[in-house]
Amino acid sequence: MPLDPHTESWDVHRLPRAAGKTFLVTGGNAGIGYFVAEQLAGTGATVVLGCRDLAKAESAMASIRSRVPGARVRHLRLDLADLPSLKATADTLDLPHLDAVVHNAGVALDEPPRRVTKDGHELMFGTNHLGHFALTRWLAPLLSAAPAGRVVTVGSFVAKSEQLDPDDLQSRNDYRPKRAYGRSKLAQMYFGFALDRRLRAAGSTVRSVVVHPGGALDSLTPARPQVHMRTSAERMVGLPAGLLLQGKEAGAWPAVRAVLDPDVAGGQLWGPRVFGLRGRPHREPVRGNLADAAAAAHLWDASADLADVAPDLGLGLG
Repeated sequence: MPLDPHTESWDVHRLPRAAGKTFLVTGGNAGIGYFVAEQLAGTGATVVLGCRDLAKAESAMASIRSRVPGARVRHLRLDLADLPSLKATADTLDLPHLDAVVHNAGVALDEPPRRVTKDGHELMFGTNHLGHFALTRWLAPLLSAAPAGRVVTVGSFVAKSEQLDPDDLQSRNDYRPKRAYGRSKLAQMYFGFALDRRLRAAGSTVRSVVVHPGGALDSLTPARPQVHMRTSAERMVGLPAGLLLQGKEAGAWPAVRAVLDPDVAGGQLWGPRVFGLRGRPHREPVRGNLADAAAAAHLWDASADLADVAPDLGLGLG
């Protein structure tokens, strides 16, 4: 029996209305984050694009408005690599509540040397994981004030084959960029699962869901002139890959469903239906390294210390 019997009935092209709700998408100006924002904007919700670059945010908002007449979109200046700035950033939202945050933004480096944030954290671990960990702390009051707040963490298919080194979380001793990226995404997924366990234990109405986009390639992604363009050559190169992989528009579907579908529960993992690489979003089992609650608990304690935030993240967690 499939884990999600409702997968067949969920129509990625006919999403439920969400007028009156507000969603924050980190990294909503480009890539998968852009398509998450575009699709959520089509529901009538207010969508906040969290990103550093105002010009890129304006281009993304213009693109969304060109495709979604009357779209309610705004920009939040957000730098996840600058941990001390995040409290003030959250304060500028000026909202009575926040219905969901999609932790999507990320840095991916392909080549050495090892780079660090201004706080001295390895750039990918510091941005992708610690930045979102700390941001959740400062969004906690807004999420708790929502009727059913959600934290949706975007992991990666590659994280399933990684392991964290508890003695070298920031790759100081053996830095390999692609592995460091995979570990940063695994850290994010551990956070998402551990967060939901703690939310449940605390009796919170907030839920935490983990998703991944499968194999999402630029060459298979539909063009958005202000944000993303494909050449004819790129389209041709991408055609064979389309048998197993997909574009970033489809890669956004698991996150969008995790935000909107009331049947999606906390602690679940959602990804593409076909081999976890492409297709409509469906629920996946949480197993292997992703189910290591002890590793996730160790990471939680280390992250609270590194990010200099309270371990309960302001959510009353144990």
